[in-house]
Amino acid sequence: MKMSSLEKSQRDRVSPGPQGLGSGVSNIPGVSSARSETVTQRSRLKTASYTLGQRASFWVSAGVVGHTLWMGAAPSMTYPIYAAQWHLTPTVTAAIFAVYPLMVAVVLTSFGDVSDYVGRRVTMLLGLSASLLGALIFAVAPNVAWLFAGRAFMGIGVGLSVGPSAAAMVEFSAASQSKRASSITTAAQALGFASALLIGGALIEYAPLPARLSFCVLCVILVALFVAAWFLPRQTAHETLTRWRFKAPSMPVGTRKTFVVSAMAVTTAYTHGAVIPSLGAQVAQDLVRSTNVLVNGAALSLFAIVAGVVGILARPLPSRVSMSLGALASTGAMILLASSVADHRLLLFLMATATAGVGYSLLFLGGLQGINAAAPAEHRGGTLSMLYLVAYLAMGSVASLLGVVATACGLKVAIDLGAGAIALLCGVTIVLVASTRTSRLERSSLRTAGSLVHDRPTTHWHGNVRNPQPPESHLVGWRRQR
Repeated sequence: MKMSSLEKSQRDRVSPGPQGLGSGVSNIPGVSSARSETVTQRSRLKTASYTLGQRASFWVSAGVVGHTLWMGAAPSMTYPIYAAQWHLTPTVTAAIFAVYPLMVAVVLTSFGDVSDYVGRRVTMLLGLSASLLGALIFAVAPNVAWLFAGRAFMGIGVGLSVGPSAAAMVEFSAASQSKRASSITTAAQALGFASALLIGGALIEYAPLPARLSFCVLCVILVALFVAAWFLPRQTAHETLTRWRFKAPSMPVGTRKTFVVSAMAVTTAYTHGAVIPSLGAQVAQDLVRSTNVLVNGAALSLFAIVAGVVGILARPLPSRVSMSLGALASTGAMILLASSVADHRLLLFLMATATAGVGYSLLFLGGLQGINAAAPAEHRGGTLSMLYLVAYLAMGSVASLLGVVATACGLKVAIDLGAGAIALLCGVTIVLVASTRTSRLERSSLRTAGSLVHDRPTTHWHGNVRNPQPPESHLVGWRRQR
């Protein structure tokens, strides 16, 4: 019997097509869009199971930030062991330390802005891989040449990850919360530094293989951090669309005055590392007069513990106030440090390390707040890397110089010279902050909320999935272009 055209149409709608039941049902009006939406939701759920959410991504990025100072301080408590085993002079010990910041500076010079092009996740993973290789080399090092190689890889790892991780913390933080990101960055670095001293000191003192086991533990931590970072979102809302190419480090136009002030503050903070981790272990051993490595490490870790606490409590302070107070605190700390070495008084040394922690934290926090406020979102990774480049280059140069002086003239002269250099940098920081117009720095701080709120609409989170979208003010034109 011949079918009417209406009956044929109804049969085609409900009957299975040649590709199975789904092809016929999909022709029913409304079902096609529902199936498409279901597939999209399943795809999102599948992606979400392999991608961290915004809050988790923030804390993983904080972990990467923390590992940067852990890598810097990791060998601090083992330097006396190396010196005894291989008869190293203070010059060689300081040179081992100095390879690290100098290699960081080289990497930042060459690849400082690469995360703005390839993404934060990829750059952090490369950095963690290099750090892991450096820790492995230290764990099996048979002679001093291996230590130099290990420190070089540690420097490469930190150079690749320090800028992107700090930028990622800003981008994964809530809108108008860049001050919180700066505060947590300071605390994360302090926690990494303290962990290196305390965990390293405990393992060296009470566990077997004192020169190796602490680095084995560090390798395990780095592997765990690498796995967590693997699940960070793959796309970055502020990623530059052009291809990366090598170019000399630079800063965005309009941020140079703010950059100079912030860079001086952060550089002054980082030069503390040329004294505390590099020469501090020997100073602590001489003053504490204890053969217990954990006790000596605890004395040094007071610097990091105080820095972490102050970094959280000082978050409400304006950046210029933080930098000024930090410079004053660091100046006082250097006076106490020189006095403790001259008089061989442990109490003065503990007061010096605690006060230095206050100064470091305020200087670093204020400088980071200023540059986070001024840097354009699309150049944030490169700008932060440029900031760290200046800081690490200064720290490496000062550490090398102090090592030579300690060998030639003694530890006391080296400490006096280092304390004087840091006090001088503190004075320059105060002058720069005072000479910069208040309105400029305050505009940068106040602009943080506005600029970040403007940036945030470009990234929306659906569950655990990060979906870049244009700002609301441009949605009409954007939809029309689609």
